[in-house]
Amino acid sequence: MGLQGAYALGQRSSNDELRTRLLDVASELLATAGPESLTVRRIATEAGCSTTVIYTMFGSKEGLAEALYLEGFERVRRRLAAVPPRSDPFEYLTALGPAYREAALADPGYYSLMFEQAIPGFVPSERARTLARAALNILDRVIADCISAGYLVPTQPRKIADALWAAAQGALSLERAGHLPDDKTYDTVTTATICCFLAPRNTQAARPQS
Repeated sequence: MGLQGAYALGQRSSNDELRTRLLDVASELLATAGPESLTVRRIATEAGCSTTVIYTMFGSKEGLAEALYLEGFERVRRRLAAVPPRSDPFEYLTALGPAYREAALADPGYYSLMFEQAIPGFVPSERARTLARAALNILDRVIADCISAGYLVPTQPRKIADALWAAAQGALSLERAGHLPDDKTYDTVTTATICCFLAPRNTQAARPQS
């Protein structure tokens, strides 16, 4: 690699660590102190850096908000990717549901920005929305495998994935608002959504075990 390459790699690593720390500080402030706390000066103070660093990395407060939005979806992607693959695609699909719920509940600051318009006036760019949906591509792939294996009716995998996503988000919103005490409703609605797309001959065989 050489000295210059090693130095450049070290700089990137240091910048990545600082970027992650800034995003985590901003996310924590959003969750605990509300959107009015997200000033560049306060984030810099909490993170122990200068305001210039934040402007250099994110360009503006809006750029920081979009970075938070994308980081939240990246964390979801990593949680889903960490689920060990199963040889049976239907078992793999049902294992991804709890992982998505855990990802959503683990980072309330990110979640509120991603799904609850926690920062008034912030609208993700089309590029950001495209990248956010790409975080769920693993669902599309596993659903496609389920269709190929005959578990699910032939259709566009994204159609099923988006229906499953919508069901999961509805239950999560109620749970986060304190209307649901546990994950039972989440499991019920996500399982019911999957069952809506079961191939008729697999209605019983492919149904998850209780």
